[in-house]
Amino acid sequence: MTSDERVERISEYVFADPPVSGYSAALFLHETLDPPVELEHEGVWPRAATESAMTLVARLRAAGFRTALIISGDRHGPDANAEHNPALFDVVIRDRAGDEASATMLLKAAEELEVLPREVVVITASADTAGAARSAGFGLVVGVRGRASRQHLEDAGAMVVVGDLAELDLGVSRSGPWVLGYDGFDPMHEGHREVLTALGNGYLGFRSAHPERRDDGVHYPGTYVAGVFNRTRVDVEGHQVDEEHMVNLPSWLPFDVQFGDSPWWSEQQARHADEQRRLDLRRGVLTRLVSLKDRSGDLDIVQRTFASMEDPHLVAMETTLTPRGWSGRVRVRAGVDAAIRNANTGTPVTTHLTPPDFTVVDDVLVCEVDTTQSGTRIALAIRTEVDGADDVLARQRHVGTSSATEEFDLLVTDGTPIRMVKIAALVTSQDPAIASARDGAMAVLRRHTENFDTLLERHQAAWQRLWQLFEVRLHGQPDAQLMLNLHLFHLLQAISPHTSRVDAGVPARGLNGEGYRGHIFWDEMFVLPVLGQRLPEITRGLLDYRWYRLDAAREAARADGGVGAQFPWQSGSDGREETPQQLYNERSRRWMPDNSLRQRHVGLAIAFEAWQYFQETGDLPWLATRGADLMVEVGRYFASRATWDPADERFHIDGVMGPDEYHDGYPEAPGEGLRDNAYTNVLTAWLFARLAGAREHLDGHYWDDVADRLQITTEDLQRWEQLRRDLSVPFHEDGIISQFAGYDRLAEFDWAGYRHRYGNIGRLDLILESEGDATNRYKLSKQADVLMLLYLLGADGLREQLAEMGYHLTRDDLRRTLQYYSGRTSHGSTLSRVVHASVWAAFDPAHSWDLFREALVADLDDTQGGTTRHGVHLGAMAGTADIVVRSFAGLTLNGGDLSFSPSLPEHLTGVSFTIQHRGHCLAVTVTHTQLVVRAAPTTAVPVGVRMGAIRHELAGDSTVTAPSPTVTERKAER
Repeated sequence: MTSDERVERISEYVFADPPVSGYSAALFLHETLDPPVELEHEGVWPRAATESAMTLVARLRAAGFRTALIISGDRHGPDANAEHNPALFDVVIRDRAGDEASATMLLKAAEELEVLPREVVVITASADTAGAARSAGFGLVVGVRGRASRQHLEDAGAMVVVGDLAELDLGVSRSGPWVLGYDGFDPMHEGHREVLTALGNGYLGFRSAHPERRDDGVHYPGTYVAGVFNRTRVDVEGHQVDEEHMVNLPSWLPFDVQFGDSPWWSEQQARHADEQRRLDLRRGVLTRLVSLKDRSGDLDIVQRTFASMEDPHLVAMETTLTPRGWSGRVRVRAGVDAAIRNANTGTPVTTHLTPPDFTVVDDVLVCEVDTTQSGTRIALAIRTEVDGADDVLARQRHVGTSSATEEFDLLVTDGTPIRMVKIAALVTSQDPAIASARDGAMAVLRRHTENFDTLLERHQAAWQRLWQLFEVRLHGQPDAQLMLNLHLFHLLQAISPHTSRVDAGVPARGLNGEGYRGHIFWDEMFVLPVLGQRLPEITRGLLDYRWYRLDAAREAARADGGVGAQFPWQSGSDGREETPQQLYNERSRRWMPDNSLRQRHVGLAIAFEAWQYFQETGDLPWLATRGADLMVEVGRYFASRATWDPADERFHIDGVMGPDEYHDGYPEAPGEGLRDNAYTNVLTAWLFARLAGAREHLDGHYWDDVADRLQITTEDLQRWEQLRRDLSVPFHEDGIISQFAGYDRLAEFDWAGYRHRYGNIGRLDLILESEGDATNRYKLSKQADVLMLLYLLGADGLREQLAEMGYHLTRDDLRRTLQYYSGRTSHGSTLSRVVHASVWAAFDPAHSWDLFREALVADLDDTQGGTTRHGVHLGAMAGTADIVVRSFAGLTLNGGDLSFSPSLPEHLTGVSFTIQHRGHCLAVTVTHTQLVVRAAPTTAVPVGVRMGAIRHELAGDSTVTAPSPTVTERKAER
């Protein structure tokens, strides 16, 4: 379904009630409709803000809201004529006394709307107005970031803050730090809600699509298993493209109800009343409450759903039906839908499954399908049970060509609940220790004969064990805590201990959408630090995904004219390069080259994480048998790409792209790659230094085996040592690190003009191509590039690494580099603000906090232009948790020691988290005054804990307490 078809389908849905209960009117302040041009800076998009505001006004009025506009001061522009357009606003008030609306004016607007203040949503970009609305008792105060920062608006009284009104979901409910909820039904945001309330356990995941609905352009049932891919040939705008996709599997969710004179629930176009959706993050349970209306009375429905964290193959849904004001018959349909396609991202729509085989064994409905090319067998076994009905009048099965259902005819009594329980088992032929997928699924159901409540209790206990390790506490910030908990929840749903049982990597968009076709990128760079510090065995399994594909990477290196291992930018089932070579630009309706595969730095990310895993665990046998393989072969590849220039007596690497993604070549040679990308060259030198360290750790029989198996020669070692010292790093004349050689000669970009013209400029590559221009011409970045070096190595680590290469930088040089690129980055990737927030912490904690808050809402507010409905951005979600540990607490690994250099923002009173390090389980608390590290009882060898220059030795069942640097000391360091 195309985006235009989706919009048309959404428009067919109507609100039976307002999109959120409790509010009946909306009050807009003038600046949300026509932001002044002089307010343009990062995140303020005048044109987009106006369009989004007017769209929201129209949608609210269609939902039955009354609307008002307050125009303060002497305003001209789109809002100045609003009073002559009653189709937009019921009430328009002019206040020429000042530029900010007072509480008196707000209350006057509510009075003229004939509603109470608590029924009104106030939407403003002014912190003063937000404060006035909050103090006057208005029901919901929405701040639009731009004139004031997110934190400023929240401090003033805004309850919700968005960057653009297109992000505003009035139905969102935040009930404390552990519950995310949505009230009402909003077709515009339904895909977004399905993803954020999706469920999973690291083996499988599914979107929280309404069980009574099929894929219709608004709802999208999606079920995915880690590592299940299929290749197909598709037509994209007339081009035949070979693609591999993570496969959308048969849906186990279908559940439908009919009572009285009403049609089946699924056939009702008018929406039901009082819908609520609540996701309990601590317990991993989604609860949905709905009340269906009929002339004979109401039918209350409560559904509780979970993906078992105790048994990865098990999912369950309990539906409780309670008649209100009537007794009689209820018909229920429950079953499986195998008419499933991959259609989440629009075109092309692909079918990856063979026609299903349905069988019934001992009241268990079994659906079996195969993937069309990869030949993976999928078996879904479902058991449906009824409890509490006065009588089951009939039970029939209906098997069609693509779906199968069981239909129950039940007799119910007014006020007496009945329970319908669906328990499903999903197994594939890729799973270990099974005779067949069908036998495996049936075995799962045979093992779990317990009732729903017992299964739920075991599932919740498994989540509790995970949270004991993964909870990261932000002291004094309950709203931010909810967002961070949501991020960690989705991380663990996509990757958990169960992931280690299958051959799977880190899916960039999790297991709840088809963005990027389910491929694996470099996101493990942001994900593995969070996992490795808590459950390193998961990290080991994910690194095994790369190790198993080492031969494919070696083959790719040979095909590229090199040696060693060249890992793909996009990876799927077998390790071949999955990056498309062309990209269709919907703005220009032209194809444009996609040279992303030149991002060879993905191999450096893999080598970096291999070394980090060893630092966390001290696992010498793994380093000798797998870690060294990854590091050596990646190093060999970059050594083969480096050429010596006697003119400057430096090695150079040509033909690559950095993480930026906006520059695939020079203006005169697009697509041919760049010379001396600083990130690539510095991290390559770092890798050769780590290989020297690995050799020291493995000295003796381990290294003898590695050298013999990988055929490492004396000449190899000598060349690596040269590259470690003599790789070239480009600089501007003023000492700022150049993103690549020649970057300083590019043209400056008109940031303000393009923000005003286009609004969201995250994808400048597409915008400029549609104008006949190219990003290669300008000093701009989609996301952090040079700054990734600060992110990975830290300020001191980067200075040390550059010094080893013969470049001596001051801390001020790094600060100026940070400032330079911060002003030239569009943040077109959710990862970008993660990196910027992290590196700014050591220089300006207040600014870091602002960026951190923006990173936290990337998926919650869907700030990337509606892309969250294609899956969460897993790297960014994990990265926010890593910021707390890496940057706010300042934790780094120094050999076997843990070093702390805190940079807590003032908005936090402290942070707490748990890590596992070399056999120790450590509870860490960092405040503005002290560091406390408590070790659980263990027989592991004591580890070192450093705060500044002081080292403490920490043994099991003991505590280290150290004073934090004073504010004066921290400012002096910065």
